[in-house]
Amino acid sequence: MLYLFIKRLADIILSFIGLIVLAPVFLIISLAIRIDSKGPVFFKQKRVGKGKKYFNMIKFRTMKIETPKNIPTHLLKNPEQYITRIGKFLRKNSIDELPQVWNIFIGQMSAVGPRPALWNQYDLIAERDKYGANDVLPGLTGWAQINGRDELPIEIKAKLDGEYAKKISLLFDLKCCMKTVIRIINRDGFVEGDKSTFCKDEFFENN
Repeated sequence: MLYLFIKRLADIILSFIGLIVLAPVFLIISLAIRIDSKGPVFFKQKRVGKGKKYFNMIKFRTMKIETPKNIPTHLLKNPEQYITRIGKFLRKNSIDELPQVWNIFIGQMSAVGPRPALWNQYDLIAERDKYGANDVLPGLTGWAQINGRDELPIEIKAKLDGEYAKKISLLFDLKCCMKTVIRIINRDGFVEGDKSTFCKDEFFENN
């Protein structure tokens, strides 16, 4: 319980600093998105948070506004045609996830924790229930992310998320952060166009 308090305090401080430091980067990316294609800079996704409560997770928009709504991206015919030029770069480098610093600041997410499931990923949510992974704040990165990311089957992903929920600690969080940086640099576990990869942007919203 003490560490969870410290963890939340650290999330507030780090995310506040992040919002200030990243402000110029956000501005540049926002301008690039608006120049590259019509539509808003950000979009929201309905995600499952701690205690299975819904919240809107924020991302940089990486797809065109004409993308069919309420259709999983991996079910779209030739999904590549809907990704913007700047969007492809943002997705490959996980930069589209940066606005979630705001979700962390207001307490909907943590820097480290299970990646928040989409509201309709019922199988993943049910599997996480078995391991108590729905009882902790979802994170920007997590134990499952650095052990396979989009390549993992749901059963294994939920089990790893549960392992994090049980072993949550300062050292474990630091380990997750360090390995996340390495995986982003190496671009491990991300194959553009793959079914599991597109689950990260499964429902596109124009707002």
